[in-house]
Order: sequence, then C-alpha cells, then structure tokens
Amino acid sequence: MLSTSARTRQLNVTCTSSMDMELFLHYSLIPSIFIILVLSFLQRQEHQRQRDDTSYLLGSRFGIIIPLDFVGTFSNRWSYGIAFGATANKVMFLFSEGYQPLQIPQWAQAFVLLIGGIEVGLSHFPFFACLSSEFQLVSSILGFSYSLVWFAVTILHITECPHGQFVGRYETVMFYWPSLLCLAFLLGRFLHMFVKSLKVCLGREPRTEEKPFLEVHQGQHVKQLLRRHPPQEKKKSWFQTRIYEWDPCFRFPSRMIGTTVLAFICLYLFIVIEFCMFMYVRDELDVFEGKLENYIASVNQSGALTPVILQVKELMSVSKGVWVVTILPASLTCVSYLFHILACYRKHMKRLWAGDKQFLPVKFHNPSSSESVVAIARYSGWQIAYILWGYLIIHVLQSLCGMMIMYSLVLPVIHNQGLGMLQGLGIGTLTISIVLGLMIIQVWIATTFFLQPKIGTADKQKPLALNNRKAFHNFNYFLFFYNVLLGLGACLSRLLISCILGTWLIARIDRTIMQNGYEGADMGFNAWIGMLYVDHYHTNPVLVSFCHILIIGHREKRLQQAIRYWCQNQPTGPRISARSRTRWFLLQTLINNPRLAMLRKSRVGHGSWEFTQILSPCSES
Repeated sequence: MLSTSARTRQLNVTCTSSMDMELFLHYSLIPSIFIILVLSFLQRQEHQRQRDDTSYLLGSRFGIIIPLDFVGTFSNRWSYGIAFGATANKVMFLFSEGYQPLQIPQWAQAFVLLIGGIEVGLSHFPFFACLSSEFQLVSSILGFSYSLVWFAVTILHITECPHGQFVGRYETVMFYWPSLLCLAFLLGRFLHMFVKSLKVCLGREPRTEEKPFLEVHQGQHVKQLLRRHPPQEKKKSWFQTRIYEWDPCFRFPSRMIGTTVLAFICLYLFIVIEFCMFMYVRDELDVFEGKLENYIASVNQSGALTPVILQVKELMSVSKGVWVVTILPASLTCVSYLFHILACYRKHMKRLWAGDKQFLPVKFHNPSSSESVVAIARYSGWQIAYILWGYLIIHVLQSLCGMMIMYSLVLPVIHNQGLGMLQGLGIGTLTISIVLGLMIIQVWIATTFFLQPKIGTADKQKPLALNNRKAFHNFNYFLFFYNVLLGLGACLSRLLISCILGTWLIARIDRTIMQNGYEGADMGFNAWIGMLYVDHYHTNPVLVSFCHILIIGHREKRLQQAIRYWCQNQPTGPRISARSRTRWFLLQTLINNPRLAMLRKSRVGHGSWEFTQILSPCSES
C-alpha cells in the first residue's frame, strides 16, 4: 500500500486544467503586439522624415518605444524590478529547456531557445513599455488590463489544479505565488498611474516635469567632491559598520534592482524544483529500501550480503538527511552572494569614478568596446544562471562535507566507536600540527640565525641579507629531502583548496576563479567588467554634470541672443537694467524647473566658485 505522503502527492496527478499556461503564452502575443502598436503610434519620432519618404503619410507617428533603459534609469526602479519578477516562472521554464514547440534536430536547439526567449520577452513587453511610456493615461489603462488578464489566468490555473504529484498539497501555489504577488503589485501601480494622470488631465495637479538629465544623487556626488572640507563623519550604527552603509550619493540602476529581484524569485523556484526532485528520489529510495528489508527478512539476517545491505541502507538514510539539512545553508549562501554583489558593484563603480583600476587585472584596464556593449545584455541573464547553478554546486559540496562529518564524527559515536574515533582524530590533528610546527620552526631558524641584524631600530623586519652562510647551506641540504615529501602534501592541499574555493565561489560573477593571467577565460567575469565600464562611461556623475552644464550654457546663450535680437527691434523708450532682466528670466526658469532650486544656494562666498552657481540656468554677465 502507498504511504500517506505518497497518497497526498497523488491527489491531483490526473488533474487537467482548462487553461494551459504554455498555450496562453502563445496567445498573449496578440494583445501584446496590439499594445506595442498603440504605444508606438502615440510615440513621436525625434527626427522628422523627409517629404520624399514613402512613409511620410504617417507624419511623426510610430516612434520606437523602449521597455527599459538598461543604462541610465534611476527612477521607478522597484516597479521595473517587480515587472522582472513577474517573468520568473517563464524564465525558469526556459532555464529547464521546456520550450519545445517544434520537433527539430538536436543541433538546432539553440535556435529554439532563442525563439523561446524572444517570445517570452515579447509577451511581457507591455509591462515595461506601459511603465516607461510618457502617455501615462493610456499606458496605465493598457497595462492594468494586460496585467489583470495575466492575473486572472494564473488564478484560474491555480484554483483548478492546486495540488501536484511531487510536493502534494498546494504545489501549484508554491510555484506561482511569487508571480501572483508581482502581478498584484503591477495592478496597484498601474491603478496609481491612472489616478495620478487623470488628476493631471483634469487640472487638479500640475504636470510632471520631464526626466532630468542630471539626477539629484549625481549632483550631490559632484557637489560633495567640490567641497573644500569633507563633512564630519557621524557615528555609525552596528548595521552600518558590520553589514551595509547607505550612501545618499549613489543609486543602483534599474537593471541591477531588476536582476536582483528576478534572481531571488528564480532561486526560490529552483529550490522548490530541487525539493520536488528530492521527494521523487526519496520515494524511489524508500521502495528500494523496502526490497532490501524484504531480502534480509527472507534470509533471516544470516545472508552473506546482510552487512553490505545494512551499510547501503545507512548510506541512503544519511544521504537523505544531509541533503535536507544542507538546503538552508546553501540557499543562505546564495542569498548573501546577491547582496554582496550589489555591494561590490557600488564599490567598484566608485573606484572607477575615482580613476582607480588597480583592483582589475591588467588586461582589463582597456576592454573592448564591442564586448562591453554586449556585456550589458549578457550580465543580467548570466547572473541569474550563475546563481542557480552555483546553488546546486554549493549544495552538493556542502552535502559532501556533511557526509564526511557524519562518517568521521557522528556515526562512530552512534556505533559505540567514539573512543577509536577520538584516537584517530587526535593522531591526525597531531600529525598536521607537527608538520605545521616544522614549517614554522624553519621560518624561525631563518629569521634568527640566517639573517643579518636590523639596520635601524625602527625597522619592522631584518634586511634580506644572508648571515652564517656555511650553516645556511647545510640547513638547506639536510631539509631538501624532507621538503620533497612536504611538497607532496602541499601540492595536494593546493589542489583541494582550489577545488573548494572554486566551487564555493562559482556563483560569484564579480570575482574570477581563474588563476592570474587566465582571467580572460572566465566569461562571467568578462561580462561583469564590461558592464562596469559601460555604466562608468555613461553614468559617471562628473561627466553627466559636465554635459548638463554644457546644455544649460547652450540654452542660456541662445536665450541671450534672442533677448539681444528682441531689444534691437524694440523702439526707443525706458531702458531696463540687464540685472533686472536676468533676475526675471532666472525666476521664470526656476518656476518652470523647480528641481533646480534644490541645487542653488542663497549666498555664495566672495571669490569662491561653487558647483551650485555653475548649475544655475542663468547667471549675471
């Protein structure tokens, strides 16, 4: 008879939902393309077409819409991140290579996966396009409708077949609740956009100003650089000292936030899938273990294979327990990696802004421009894949370590062999201690007898000058043969440590696991470096501030030329002072651009050149 858990997992094995999610993904392309066409029709082109162009009848309509600026978007970041989270189930579907709409040869699977990725991206394109569109009233209605359809279809799929054959009860809920939560957030976000844009259309609220070229945090960063005296450091809390310190002059781009959110959800789904596979394997092992018990009972525990069978049963029991126990530390390790990668991104970007490239290998000081551009597209996907595969590899490594601990420490105590275990452990510890002690003694002898005294009393160590050369040569000769044997152990320890560190850091895309000189073979690290350089060249606060000053200066120059031309065409009459006219235009500019008031100071010291004065749209001539 089946066990209770097995019967529970077979509650809805034959359940067939009326809503096939894969089929719905195909049909969702129809409203997705419709929304894209509507938003594209509303989007005006930046450059007018020539009259002799055949498409001139469209005028300036049907401009190119972008779902997300992967380089310079610092606003609305969490909405984009949640929109990425809504695609988690489909990303895992692609990761498992479950997209097989056509029967094609094995060598062409890469093209099928490419088509699958494009289809998934096109089906979720309206989420991002409606969030980034300038026409918020129309985009909020379209985005809310599209999100509501996805939300309703997902709810219908869950309610019809909530259980599964691996975990049992509420298996489908475990897989789809993150996407449901993200879709619910998007519904609320689009509803908020609709209410806000409706108030603007009715005249109850002022229109939002255009996206600023210079972000506030970028201006604060440059402002901090130009201060003569650095601000006094406040007392940091325990959280700021040990874990993370918030920097008001730095903001993560939307790409990093979206990648992190999607990586979290995909990691959760991957752990659930792995647990489902473990439940299936555990049931198969239970069946096999039952057959072994029947065999032992049939031979009355007197068969020749009975000891071997008992050891096999013990191995299976220990393996199942260790695998379950190590799920939590492996998942926590990968979660800590995600936060640590964000911290490393901020640290590396600040060092690049300061012109410090010493933390990079020499061959990465001038990377290829084309590879850096491609790295922006690669990084997010590769980061998620590295986290998922890294979790699996780290889980296997921790399970092997757990098996070693069980067989070397725990099981001997259970089998009343604790004294022998302690004796072997003591002998091994003593052997390693003696080897390390001999290595330390060699260093102490070299320091004491074979180096000349310090030149100055303030020197930290002795100079590299030999003393007692005859004794030194005898010392090297007699230790030569012992160091051959010692080098054998050192070589094996080097291999072991490299394997452990390599597997432990496999999920860290920001750190290469290759040896010095072979970093170019690490494609993930190449993507990380290329992404850093693209962000460095396009979002450097100093460069953006300089371009902002040029734009403001150009606008001011054109304004002054227009004023001069207007004054020349005016009849003679009472003259207006240039200072009053400049102040009037300054007031008008600040009213139209209220954000600039935050970057100005009421008083500027005599003879000082403040950054806020440079950012002022109008200055006295």
